[in-house]
Amino acid sequence: MAATAVRYLRSVGAPTATGPVDPLPRPDLRAVGDDERMPVDPGEFRRVLGHFASGVTIVTAHDEEGPAGFACQSFASLSLEPPLVVFMVARTSTTWPRIARAGAFCVNILGADQGGLCHAFAVSGADKFAGVTHEPAPATGAPLLTGVPAWIDCRIHAVHTGGDHLIVVGRVETLGGSADGAPLLFHRGAFGRFTA
Repeated sequence: MAATAVRYLRSVGAPTATGPVDPLPRPDLRAVGDDERMPVDPGEFRRVLGHFASGVTIVTAHDEEGPAGFACQSFASLSLEPPLVVFMVARTSTTWPRIARAGAFCVNILGADQGGLCHAFAVSGADKFAGVTHEPAPATGAPLLTGVPAWIDCRIHAVHTGGDHLIVVGRVETLGGSADGAPLLFHRGAFGRFTA
């Protein structure tokens, strides 16, 4: 289907990507307007969306102050050509400005036994890296946490607004993972494991 779309675009003279994709300009950041407020109860919104099980990651970066990171379940793959991933972060996050300054990040995908690590990175204001071993990711130098089953090393490609969150698109520079290891899952406010 993708090949058909490319053939069509070429037939009508539309430009197609032949090299690196230029990032979009930075969006204007603004407060959420009254007409954008949620028409449903926030508690009900969380309860219903809590039925969607997701994996759990820790997004890390290294800036002039040292390592930074936060627990993130809103992560997904976005594009194969070029290789892009996406995560969402609250506009109120104190870690996001540090990741933005670094211009790069590593997504550390957590394994089933790493719920404690997730809790440590979910706390605001604490020394999240206390006792946590890590090494520089190969392409960006962002912290690659020891023992994670998979990781994705990225540079920031684009940032979009999305209500009270920012949508961060990363271009994958390199990635890796082990063949084994069950994922850490988050469902209805609790951690769990995948069972076939």
